[in-house]
Amino acid sequence: MTFNFEEGIDRRHSDSSKWNKYGNEVLPMWVADMDFRSPPCIIDALHQRVEHGVFGYGVRPKELLDVVVERMARRYQWYIKPEWIVILPGVVAGLNLSVRAFTAPNETTIAPTPIYPPFRKSSAFAHRAQLNAPLRLENGRWVMDLAALESQLTGKEKLLMLCNPQNPGGTIYTREELQQQLAFSQRHDLIVCSDEIHCDLLLETGAKHIPFATLSADAEQRSITLLSPSKTFNIAGLGASLAIIPDASLRKQFNTVRDGIVPSVDVLALTAATAAWRDGEPWLQELLPYLRRHRDRLVSAVNAMPGLTMASPQATYLGWVDATALPVENPTLFFQKTGLGFSPGADFGEAKFVRINFGCTSATLEEAIRRMNAAVEQFA
Repeated sequence: MTFNFEEGIDRRHSDSSKWNKYGNEVLPMWVADMDFRSPPCIIDALHQRVEHGVFGYGVRPKELLDVVVERMARRYQWYIKPEWIVILPGVVAGLNLSVRAFTAPNETTIAPTPIYPPFRKSSAFAHRAQLNAPLRLENGRWVMDLAALESQLTGKEKLLMLCNPQNPGGTIYTREELQQQLAFSQRHDLIVCSDEIHCDLLLETGAKHIPFATLSADAEQRSITLLSPSKTFNIAGLGASLAIIPDASLRKQFNTVRDGIVPSVDVLALTAATAAWRDGEPWLQELLPYLRRHRDRLVSAVNAMPGLTMASPQATYLGWVDATALPVENPTLFFQKTGLGFSPGADFGEAKFVRINFGCTSATLEEAIRRMNAAVEQFA
């Protein structure tokens, strides 16, 4: 192994929100950043940029745009144009901008449930109603049931918010499933905002990520695709993300809402993002089997525990654990009292679930499993 993912880096005494949320007695496995050192190519690029010593206002970074255009063509045969790219300080900003740009106050968004909390919050912050399409567990995969919404539609729905790979369920949607999402969008004349931030973190052997926008010319023209290297290369604290918006009128609406409110991305974040997507592939190719082993270990352990079940995520480093059969009122607080800091399922729309971040060292994962076993053995 060229890269050391077993290195135990002390983050409790840093500025880490993940490790500073709880006291020393609680093992934090909640917010979606990993405990690994970022790829050397990123660190080297940042050192070189810092050595320059001047951090004035930056320009639209041609090299990053070129890297993104090349990456989309090579990985997905998606031939985008640089002018389609809007650079943002985070995917969450893209979700919020999409809601405000493409819906009026009396209109409605559609999103899955359970879902990454900013999907829900972006509509609430903008005072938009939201319909939630339930996810159902089908052959070990969490899939979205858009048909369940048909009877609830009023004609005020304007924006479909997708998440692929799905967070928290870890599903990589198939082409057939994406085609069904596109058909629903066409039938109800919806703009589609697709959060694809986890698209490089594919754990299922042979699985492929298909960007929604690549389904057809129509899909491309009705879509906003949100991407970032932040999850893949563990640089979430260096906010650099982008929206790919092929349709010029949608792009203009998006930028109009953004102007004067959402700032440009700082020069160090742009440096990190360029290095990640340009040079980070060797690091990623060693990370994926490491995360796959962690996934398999966690799935096996959780499903052997009384009151808990977990479907195997096809992507991400996040486990969605069903604690419905655990005889406790609040699974999140129950585990916290036993020294485990998980993401509350209620934030995603399912109070009887917890989300576990397994982007950590093997030692951390094994300690978490030990604490989980100790917590639930009373129910055996």
